[in-house]
Amino acid sequence: MHNDSLLVKPNIQDKLYQNFTASDAGWHYLNFQARLLSKNESFSEDTGEFEYCIVLLGGNFKVNSNRGEWEITNGRKDVFSGIAHTLYLPRRTRFTLTSTTDNTDIAICRVATNEDHPPYLKQPEEAAIEFRGGDNANRQINSLLQPGFDCHKIVCVEVYTPSGNWSSYPAHKHDVRKVDKEGKLLEAELEEIYFYKIDKPNGFAIQQVYTDDRSLDEMVKVHNNEAVLIPRGYHPVVAGHGYNVYYLNFLAGSDQSLANTPDPQQEWIFGTWKGQDPRLPMVTAEMNRKSL
Repeated sequence: MHNDSLLVKPNIQDKLYQNFTASDAGWHYLNFQARLLSKNESFSEDTGEFEYCIVLLGGNFKVNSNRGEWEITNGRKDVFSGIAHTLYLPRRTRFTLTSTTDNTDIAICRVATNEDHPPYLKQPEEAAIEFRGGDNANRQINSLLQPGFDCHKIVCVEVYTPSGNWSSYPAHKHDVRKVDKEGKLLEAELEEIYFYKIDKPNGFAIQQVYTDDRSLDEMVKVHNNEAVLIPRGYHPVVAGHGYNVYYLNFLAGSDQSLANTPDPQQEWIFGTWKGQDPRLPMVTAEMNRKSL
């Protein structure tokens, strides 16, 4: 597999600037869109036999549906100005989403399901914040649809990596389902999308995707609004020096879980850090109130 098939560049001529299906990726589960909307612009869909996760990247919107109505009034200007609102919609939901600000930016993941779960708008204050790693491998993770969330397949987190730091590191993988003798899940088999935002023009991150046998071993330079597909293997990231990096992760597969296996060659790094990066947290829910 060549990195051209891992990197998905945006269509800058279209307000639906990212749009690919599981079939496009050679996958079973993850379908992804990102789109911009002008003020009062709307679109309507029927979720059909899919569950949806809609993440507000910037702006505000309201939703009318046969399952309820929701309106966001304390959204963020952009991903570096607060924490996401996350709307979960179950299958067989007819909805219309209307932007209430200029340049509303949203990401949508949909996954086929045969289960029914309740719709839910998760507020920024409800997103658990974790600082993972340490030293220059320190980053902030905001849980949006966390393992255990009342849905079928989707897991969603947003990750903030300060300039020059490593992220998703030590490297890990989740491409084989493993359980121990007691039936405890050790590793889930998951597809994953990394969708990137960078805080300055021309900013970048570098992501490696590799397997133990190096049958897959690619390095990808990623820019704003680009996505990287993780079909299998380990997938660490480093933020280019001078650029703060955001990525939105969608995952789905065998379990609604983040169970993973670290690269055995890097496991020794756990617990060796001397401190936390003073630049964290990069965003808080309080920032949303001042953003727009």
